[in-house]
Amino acid sequence: MLLLHLSDVDEARWGEQFRAALGPYPVVRRRDDFDPADVRYIFVWKPQPDAFDGLSGLKTILSLGAGVDALLKHPALPDVPIVRFVDQDLSQRMSDYVVAHVTMHHRLYTRFQADQKARRWNQIYPPAASETTVGIMGMGVLGQDAVRRLKPLGFALRSWSRTARTIEGVEGFAGAEYFDAFLADTDILVNLLPLTPETAGILNSDTFGKLRRDKLSGGPAIINAARGGHQREADIVKALADGTLGAASLDVFETEPLPASSPLWAIENCYITPHIAAISNEKSGVAYFSEIIRKHETGEPLINVVDRSLGY
Repeated sequence: MLLLHLSDVDEARWGEQFRAALGPYPVVRRRDDFDPADVRYIFVWKPQPDAFDGLSGLKTILSLGAGVDALLKHPALPDVPIVRFVDQDLSQRMSDYVVAHVTMHHRLYTRFQADQKARRWNQIYPPAASETTVGIMGMGVLGQDAVRRLKPLGFALRSWSRTARTIEGVEGFAGAEYFDAFLADTDILVNLLPLTPETAGILNSDTFGKLRRDKLSGGPAIINAARGGHQREADIVKALADGTLGAASLDVFETEPLPASSPLWAIENCYITPHIAAISNEKSGVAYFSEIIRKHETGEPLINVVDRSLGY
């Protein structure tokens, strides 16, 4: 039996699609009448405190999100494998966001927007893409897809991750001891890291001050499309005000929804989107997890299993 436990999404619609995809395999929702001991798989998004109560026969947790940091904090999380969502459609949407904001900052949108408002004709030429370095933090599925999309545009690319990655056309850095070297020649910093105790708050004043300052007019830019816990918003506000950063694109926040009282709303060189960089598509999500269930029921191993010791 598959149990759907989804908050803030249309659980009924997901249920209909899972029933169509899985055929006779039973699919239930929280409000249905069922024996919790019969549940073998639970499909979750923002699980409530009682989400796992009575699930004595549970084999696997299926996570709607690509990131599982919030799920791993659940106080009653069972000791069973967790499968995260890995999907080409989600990766494409994330890369669309990253490419759009990288090119916006590369072409000095903030500077020309200010000139337009001032009716000021000031011909400052952006550097060539080949003269502009995009540094991507996180070389998982999303980071590697962003590299594939950015590479044909001609940017100089570098990456930083927990463990070393060799990717053609990308200068790779790994580990805390090489973080400063990674930052030193980066003009546009993109964060696609998983949120772990080691990466929490990594977007802070110290990090911003180590980015390269002599390529982009106005200063370096940051893009965070990973988790709000990666950033220190007070530091971002200060860095945008004093010129340490020329611009910031933020899709995630320490508190969501972003409170109306946040000073970020009023900063002209801060570009805010409401956590919409990438979404989990129902059609591809149902196909992905249905196939995992079918194969696992026949004895095949699970794929994309979370390493709890790493947090992703």
